[in-house]
Amino acid sequence: MLQLDYGVVEDLSWKARANCMGVDPDLFYPERGESTREAKAVCGGCVVREACLDYAVVHAEKFGIWGGKSERERRTLRRARAAALKAIAAKPAS
Repeated sequence: MLQLDYGVVEDLSWKARANCMGVDPDLFYPERGESTREAKAVCGGCVVREACLDYAVVHAEKFGIWGGKSERERRTLRRARAAALKAIAAKPAS
């Protein structure tokens, strides 16, 4: 668990079950232009992939492969989620 500055306690226990535990972290932070294929393969069958991706999206992680997605892919996902929330908020209550 992680205590955030604004009083929310976040459960990070999923990290202990991640496929990437014990893998060289550099694999998940490739240099610009380097392949992300190997890192994404590690994420491919991970049981906590969704939790990892959600963490990265919520915390706007700017670097690395999280939940099998690059920063560019996560940025697209964040925008899509924001648009969906905006559309839901704009709907009149029934």
